[in-house]
Amino acid sequence: MSFVPSSYTAPDFSREPFLSAPDCALAPAPKDAVAPENYHAMSIYPEYFKIGGRWLLAEDSRMDCVAVYESGKIFVREFRLLKQGDLVVLGRREDAGEGVYLYPDGFRSAARSQEAFAFRQSRSRETAFSRDYDQLYEILQYEKRHGYVVWVMGPAFAFDSDARNAFSRIIAGGYVHALLAGNALATHDLEAAYLHTALGQNIYTQENQPLGHYNHLDTINRVKLHGSIPAFLEKEQIDNGILYSCEKARVPYVLAGSIRDDGPLPPVIADVYQAQDAMRNQLRQATTVVCMATALHTIAAGNMTPSYRVLPDGSVRPVYFYCVDIAEFVVNKLADRGSLSARGIVTNVQDFIVNVAKGLGL
Repeated sequence: MSFVPSSYTAPDFSREPFLSAPDCALAPAPKDAVAPENYHAMSIYPEYFKIGGRWLLAEDSRMDCVAVYESGKIFVREFRLLKQGDLVVLGRREDAGEGVYLYPDGFRSAARSQEAFAFRQSRSRETAFSRDYDQLYEILQYEKRHGYVVWVMGPAFAFDSDARNAFSRIIAGGYVHALLAGNALATHDLEAAYLHTALGQNIYTQENQPLGHYNHLDTINRVKLHGSIPAFLEKEQIDNGILYSCEKARVPYVLAGSIRDDGPLPPVIADVYQAQDAMRNQLRQATTVVCMATALHTIAAGNMTPSYRVLPDGSVRPVYFYCVDIAEFVVNKLADRGSLSARGIVTNVQDFIVNVAKGLGL
């Protein structure tokens, strides 16, 4: 297999401006969940902090968080998780002048052409995505054995039988290490398995069924009667679908609740911060993230995912991030993060996942 992740070139700290840069300033958090004045806010890029004359890389980053020095390392924490007395990095400069250095160029092998005028620089319905598909196949085949692929999904997949079957094959093939979704994806996937409908429409013919508007509620009610999704699958003899495939392959899934949820299903996490923590626990392992047809979950995942990952051997590799949606706004919203590895594909996600399954030979 020819694909390998882009190599990382660290800054040369034996040269200026790093040699004469001061140590970064530290100050204790004045109270729980409160950062000191002039705190430094993190980004998606690798950031280094000079402490005791040594430049330390924040290994597990997340944007809109703060850097905390503890036990000789830099930890990145959400404001809400700060404890009084935590030593927080201060400084708004990112050019080493205050002992903080933001480094967005570590994965660039060559300077990109920066023409003042050029056509088709954004991602739109007119963009040709053939190369993006080919690169995604290569990445997924590599990550199956060497990485951790997190899929972030909206409910659109559960509305189509071919899309459900395609993603089930992708799970069975070992290309899914974790799934992040909401109550709707799980509800309609289970409704499709139980009653062959999604929101009361047949998942193949799209024909409305008599009293079909009850079907998703009946499904939730039945799952709650059995007490859990695994028990529902067993008692109702379900043998197909996305959640069934996750359970069979022991793929963890996080279902984050919403103010609009029906039911919801038993495993849905109603507390937004508990859901955020559960999502981040999966995303902090991710080496590739594929977000499909869910604006809010996609933006949330994007905010939690850095552009790099520090591996156990200390090496640094990129995190590949894909956003797939029929709406150009959602796709370009992720591009606005400025990530070197964020790629947008504007298409119907049901067609997308069927093509991906075929491209992987499934």
